[in-house]
Amino acid sequence: MQVYKVLLTAILFAAGCSNHTTMKDKYNIYAFRLRPGEDLKKGIEKQVLDHHIRAGWIATCVGSLTRYNIRFANQPDSASGEGHFEIVSLAGTLSANGPHLHISISDSTGKTIGGHLMDGNIVYTTAEIIIATTDKYQFTREKDGTTAWDELQVKEN
Repeated sequence: MQVYKVLLTAILFAAGCSNHTTMKDKYNIYAFRLRPGEDLKKGIEKQVLDHHIRAGWIATCVGSLTRYNIRFANQPDSASGEGHFEIVSLAGTLSANGPHLHISISDSTGKTIGGHLMDGNIVYTTAEIIIATTDKYQFTREKDGTTAWDELQVKEN
């Protein structure tokens, strides 16, 4: 019980010290499961649209894939493969303006690869996903002159 009190105190202290977040900010949590044969990225995008998410992020994701399609760092095309892969991690930002998601997967020997999540990552047994959102911000993707790509722009509501 003492451990939980210490953890709660640390969380409340950290929240109180932030210049960007207060305890009165509204957060929402969406938990869902994708089933065998579903596309991981498309399933997440559907949840974003269904719930009108303007500023969200992946809180956690566990599951498995039978097919991956990942774009590795600084590569123009994605790489794909088939087999049985564990989702080791999934992270990124979400909005109706588009997601930016990175995934790490491991094969049956533990070899792990990761990169930019593309369409075509097919769920094997399950993908259990939790999305957190806030109404304080709106995420958009726009060219800002710093790179050639549409980059995250954070706007306060």
